[in-house]
Amino acid sequence: MITMSNTLTYRERFALTLAHKDTDRVPMDLASTDMTGIDGGPRRLAPLLGIKPGTSDAETDEAVLCALDTDIRDVGGILRPASPLARRISDTEIVNEWGITSRWNGHHYEMVGRPLEGATLEDLEKYPWPDPEKIDRTHIARLAERARHLREQTPYVVCGRHPYYGILELGCWMCGFDDFLYRLAGEPDFVHRFFEIILRYQKRVNGIYYGAVGPYLHFTTSGDDFGTQTGPFMSPEMFRSLVIPYFTERIRHIHEFTGAEFFHHTCGAVHPLIPDLIAAGVRILNPIQPRAAGMEPERLKRDFGDKLVFYGGVDTQELLPRGTPAEVEAATRGLIGVLSRNGGYILSAAHTFQADVPPENVIAMYRAGAT
Repeated sequence: MITMSNTLTYRERFALTLAHKDTDRVPMDLASTDMTGIDGGPRRLAPLLGIKPGTSDAETDEAVLCALDTDIRDVGGILRPASPLARRISDTEIVNEWGITSRWNGHHYEMVGRPLEGATLEDLEKYPWPDPEKIDRTHIARLAERARHLREQTPYVVCGRHPYYGILELGCWMCGFDDFLYRLAGEPDFVHRFFEIILRYQKRVNGIYYGAVGPYLHFTTSGDDFGTQTGPFMSPEMFRSLVIPYFTERIRHIHEFTGAEFFHHTCGAVHPLIPDLIAAGVRILNPIQPRAAGMEPERLKRDFGDKLVFYGGVDTQELLPRGTPAEVEAATRGLIGVLSRNGGYILSAAHTFQADVPPENVIAMYRAGAT
């Protein structure tokens, strides 16, 4: 069991963190976003914490989160309208509502089919896009009830998981990375039309999803990778011209339904793009991938620490899978010392804890944050 050092409530701590003020300890998250989970679920940590299995996996997961004293609980996730495209091809292959084929590799599904590879503008107009009106409203009602329960009957910070994919990732998934990244430079008309169609879908889903859960949220997430290990997918000028107008409008429109702070997740080396993300309305940036070029925590805190709350940052590429618990705890304390100076930091790993991360290292990370 982890020894806690708490004088603030979860929500007080979160509010002070967003205001860039010092707190008793940093807010901590495990599994409240799509990017801060753990393979196998929090229940994977239960034996080391002395927690016996509950009557359901969800009950065991919640017991683990309570033992770690994490601050955040979630509602929502990707919404999947009924679609004639969605089907199971075999025991290992599925097609989703966007027409993207994925294959199980033993650990997770990998995308292998690209329905718009080589497509034309005419193909975009004829494509059977998902219809937001076919989202299950009974599911939305259940999400709204969970959000209300979390806000009114628990002490936790409430996170709304994003209900749809990002525009750039969808372009790369549906056309293929090579195809779509080429079009950013060579066929901007195609890219703009693709983004217009996706934004239209996003805005209708905003009304359905945030119209129901928005009043109860403290923050809401977004995921769309804009970088690689060594740099952004595109120049800041191209990013500003092609991506930012749609991204900004998405955030503006969400705020018609909720006052929730906006969290964005992008992997990779995106330091040159961060000023545009801030201008678009991003308040919380995740994951802070410390081994990506230019994403050193000290540099990020110096350059953007007064404008952003940083969320994540504990290295999942080397430290967590290969370090000892003592090394993980020491490195996490060092990271907290940098990113939480004058507030503005929420502790989580730089991405999902994968199967190669020892449970002892996960607990060591949260031990460092709790004291």
